[in-house]
Amino acid sequence: MKNFLSTILLSCFIAITFISCGNDETSDSEPMLVIKISVNPSQVRLGNTGQPSVVPAGHAAQTPMFNSISGHYIELAPTAFTALGAGKILYHAPETTVGGATAINFNQSIRKTPGDVYLEIPLRSVQAGSYEWVRLSVSYQNYNVNFQYNNQPFTGTIASFVGYNTYIGGFKVNTQNVSVNANKLQGFWAFETLNTVQTGQAPAGATTVPNPLFATSPIPQGSCVVTGKFAQNLVITGNETSNVVVNLSLSTNNSFEWIDTNGNGKWDVESGNENVVDMGLRGLIPIVE
Repeated sequence: MKNFLSTILLSCFIAITFISCGNDETSDSEPMLVIKISVNPSQVRLGNTGQPSVVPAGHAAQTPMFNSISGHYIELAPTAFTALGAGKILYHAPETTVGGATAINFNQSIRKTPGDVYLEIPLRSVQAGSYEWVRLSVSYQNYNVNFQYNNQPFTGTIASFVGYNTYIGGFKVNTQNVSVNANKLQGFWAFETLNTVQTGQAPAGATTVPNPLFATSPIPQGSCVVTGKFAQNLVITGNETSNVVVNLSLSTNNSFEWIDTNGNGKWDVESGNENVVDMGLRGLIPIVE
């Protein structure tokens, strides 16, 4: 009996020690700033100045179904007067001069399904402070849209490059590969349907980029730095012991817009006249989860 009890006590001691060590390892894990990028089809639709915007007369729009998204730049800004680049820069994607001018290196960019964790940044590297705003430069979107051809409904996939300038080696739209090996300015796109791919370039300034701070903290023309305000300031003390999760929620509310020549609210691609006029996102709301 004595030997039996000794064996039980020893087993309990080993188990307790193991559990204690496991808990110590968990508590010692480094707290992170976890960044998610998500899309919300019901979020308010904004214009360039951050005010609610409706689809203009003679146009039509739809809310695309997102497959993936990529960000080029993320920055926390303490106040409305913080100039672009003067806040806490959390992330800056790789760039290259292979194509000539400095450009986002698409093939080295992070691309994720909306809602997934996009980045994890050690909180010790984030300067302690109170942050009212966040800026997110979106560089790439991949989504499905509905269209009509000869009055028949179809679905296609669009790869939309909305960064200020992007060096693109090659990419896959849906099932088809596209080779570029050149720089492309904001507004380059590829559209795949029925195993065919078309490419094009939107006019300069055609992409909506909501910035509620346009009067106090403007952004460069041709960039896609969407700006959003926290409901309550994000406060980093430097003494955090657990993760801080921030969800950058982007509005996709009727973000794909075209000229509706016949007024039927459908994108009739066979007409050749229903040109796409905007593929920009429609606002940013940062949410601390």
